[in-house]
Amino acid sequence: MKGPFVNETANARYDIRDIGLADKGKHRIDWAAREMPVLAEIRQRFSQDRPLAGIRIVACVHVTTETANLAYALQAGGADAVICASNPLSTQDDVAAALVTDGFQVYAIKGEDGETYYRHIQQALAHRPNIVIDDGADVVTTLHQDRRDLLPEMIGSTEETTTGVIRLRAMEHDGVLKFPVIAVNDADTKHFFDNRYGTGQSTLDGIIRATNILLAGKTVVVAGYGWCGRGIAMRARGMGSHVIVTEVNPTRALEAVMDGFVVSTMLEASDKGDIFITATGDINVIDRAHFERMKSGAIICNAGHFNSEINLKMLDELAAEGRRELRPFVEEYRLTPERGIVVLGDGRLINLAAAEGHPASVMDMSFANQALACEYLVKERGKLEHVVHGVPTDIDHEIARVKLRSMGVSIDTLTLEQEHYLSSWQSGT
Repeated sequence: MKGPFVNETANARYDIRDIGLADKGKHRIDWAAREMPVLAEIRQRFSQDRPLAGIRIVACVHVTTETANLAYALQAGGADAVICASNPLSTQDDVAAALVTDGFQVYAIKGEDGETYYRHIQQALAHRPNIVIDDGADVVTTLHQDRRDLLPEMIGSTEETTTGVIRLRAMEHDGVLKFPVIAVNDADTKHFFDNRYGTGQSTLDGIIRATNILLAGKTVVVAGYGWCGRGIAMRARGMGSHVIVTEVNPTRALEAVMDGFVVSTMLEASDKGDIFITATGDINVIDRAHFERMKSGAIICNAGHFNSEINLKMLDELAAEGRRELRPFVEEYRLTPERGIVVLGDGRLINLAAAEGHPASVMDMSFANQALACEYLVKERGKLEHVVHGVPTDIDHEIARVKLRSMGVSIDTLTLEQEHYLSSWQSGT
């Protein structure tokens, strides 16, 4: 579509699919805002206090309706924010268009290839950020590997995902991290709710939208029993599925057993599962030995951030009869004329590839953490070690208090006597 918002050059202030989708995006953004009262309260305060005035932010995020509301909160706080996609299949094109019409630089197109994805990151980095909001650590690693000239201007970064935090802690361990990072993913008001309830619901939503299959009676194999995995397992069981959990961590495996799930190795589960869902953040969790044992028609998908959990290269090599698309985001790898394995969403985040991602109500708390973490980085500029930090407890608790208040829930407070008792050691039996 030609018009005033069309991207004409590689150096344009935006690269999106279609500006004509903006009105649809704005309606959906407004709908999500109804379920995001905590972020709305932060946005209101930010508009008065302007704690991010003059701060340049690059947000490498899933470009969704909920993320748009975070962008507006950052803008209200005075930030100059640029947005790029954190996953090639997670962008909602109407939201990208709406953000462009509201003055944001946006580089995100649903279905973009790898080359475009990394070009978009480079275009966003031309903004010379002071703060990076990252979702998988691709921007932070790009800064350290390719754009070290920008490091002196960096105040810090925030990280939304388990996968990203793992990468950043590895950077910290190797002594290469050049600015402080706030692990937003590790906040209680993030991973207890976003990872468990958000991933649990939205992953099954993506599977159902892509396939329209009935989950009741199916055997679902969930790889990983972290907060995301346990949310998926819980919701799959709630839909009537028989759930098998695979794990490498003995404590988490024991917890899954105590929670009533069957626990086995992936190899043992390979010929039993109808649907396989990976949620580990690791590589080749489902590999050749598993493909070779799977029943024909088995469905594989991924709920982790990167599409490395399923060894798609190996599956492609095994597909002697080629591949065919059965439905949007549903592709069958034909191992023999009689036997095929189905992969959803090209092995990428199924909840965002085939659906809309997490419900706004849980993202409300996650993005409240993002906004307040940015404010914290600015307040503590130059004072924080170049390591991965947790979200301060007072921020975490305040987000929970506001969320409860918005839900009409009251809780008790400690009396002075109770506070004294909990802080003393003299009283005993």
